[in-house]
Amino acid sequence: MAQHKNLLAFDYGAESGRAIVGKFDGNTISLDVVHRFPNRPVRTLGNLNWDILDLYREMLQGMRASAANYGHIDSIGVDTWGVDFGLLGKDGTLLGNPRCYRDPHTEGILDQAFKIMPREQLYSHTGIQFMRFNSLFQLLAMSRDHSSVLESARHLLFMPDLFHYFLTGIKSNEYTDASTSQMIDPATRGYSHKVLETFGIRQEILGTIVQPGTMLGPVRPQVMEETGINAAPVIAPATHDTASAVAAVPANSSSWAYISSGTWSLMGIETPSPLMNEKALAYNFTNEGGVDGTTRVLKNVMGLWLVQECKRSWQRQGTDYSYEELTRLASEATPFASLIQPDDESFLLPSDMTTAITNFCTKSGQKAPSSPGATVRCALESLALKYRWVMERLEELSGKRIEVIHIVGGGCQNQLLCQFTADACGKLVLAGPIEATAIGNVLMQAVGLGLVKNLSQAREVVKRSFPIQTYMSQNTRVWDEAYARFLKLF
Repeated sequence: MAQHKNLLAFDYGAESGRAIVGKFDGNTISLDVVHRFPNRPVRTLGNLNWDILDLYREMLQGMRASAANYGHIDSIGVDTWGVDFGLLGKDGTLLGNPRCYRDPHTEGILDQAFKIMPREQLYSHTGIQFMRFNSLFQLLAMSRDHSSVLESARHLLFMPDLFHYFLTGIKSNEYTDASTSQMIDPATRGYSHKVLETFGIRQEILGTIVQPGTMLGPVRPQVMEETGINAAPVIAPATHDTASAVAAVPANSSSWAYISSGTWSLMGIETPSPLMNEKALAYNFTNEGGVDGTTRVLKNVMGLWLVQECKRSWQRQGTDYSYEELTRLASEATPFASLIQPDDESFLLPSDMTTAITNFCTKSGQKAPSSPGATVRCALESLALKYRWVMERLEELSGKRIEVIHIVGGGCQNQLLCQFTADACGKLVLAGPIEATAIGNVLMQAVGLGLVKNLSQAREVVKRSFPIQTYMSQNTRVWDEAYARFLKLF
């Protein structure tokens, strides 16, 4: 390739977002973060909503910076978290701010859903783990509440597709993100007509499904005028952030698992087809869409949200710890003094995370952590032990032994958690790349442009481009003892 390509990736997480230019020379990728911004949901009248217009304004700012710094941009793609969506009216206007998945309006909705379609039947149609904020259950809650927005809606666009619509005017829903909705049949890769019919979801509002690497169209003239960017094609990457992150896992064999580590920890394996048997249902594992026809068989674990919310709590009390300082304090704290079940409902949207952890420990007959270091160590050790539980279930479901765990995403910078994971699981842990989601986003844009052929070739680019840190397991006996304690918390 005579000249490198500038591929602009927007990576929106639940806590922050970035505009990142991936410079691809045909052999390796380098990344330049041109714009960072917070993602701050807003609570009004009891509702928790994403501030979508503020997020779009930040997108435009990222495009201005990209145009100013690089001149020509060769393509643009957006990835976000899953399940959430925006609704458009008949004239294409956005009908209000999208609800945040942590909004309490879906509390108790699973009981209502299983009365409409039994749990086993719903899983057989979708293969998705049951979490009260899945898109199907959000729509059911809106229907229950007689939402005027839902009644007026003519189009539903998942979050990354909504941003693509703002950029191009084209309405479509990319497969990997749509697959988190509990409305997709993973065998056919299309909407489950039975689920939609049973739950009274109008299929006409869901629109066309496109696969990762699909070229949607050029940036609208108004966006070009506002930002100074050229008429770059917008390409749908694997728009669900975990799907993009998994696409960037630098795997060398078939005996590996991944943890996409951030606010959530998504731990799973990559398979050629869904695993939707009775055990998968019993363990509440999910089958989400991946790149090149793959399936991501995984489990959502609460993740570093536990630490993030503790940090906010201490900040409100007047002490603004850095993440590095909290990790150091945790490393100095007493091991295994207390443990929590990271996915306990009380940790999903607590008014104060430190209080929630204290209450869990007290109710489970443990001594509550009494310092920031002890609290963070409790969270990190518990996460590592939950990873072991998930790993064992993955081995059972797949019938294959996992030899290596790849940790990618921002959480792989937490060296203490990486070492805990190696120790708890008794496996080799390979950490990196940090910006896996953005890398996967950029690589699927490269696929859309014909610069990279397939997933296998994309992963070779990752191996050539980014360093990986190795963690060997240690002290397995004490972790075995801690795991036995941890299992009693389930």
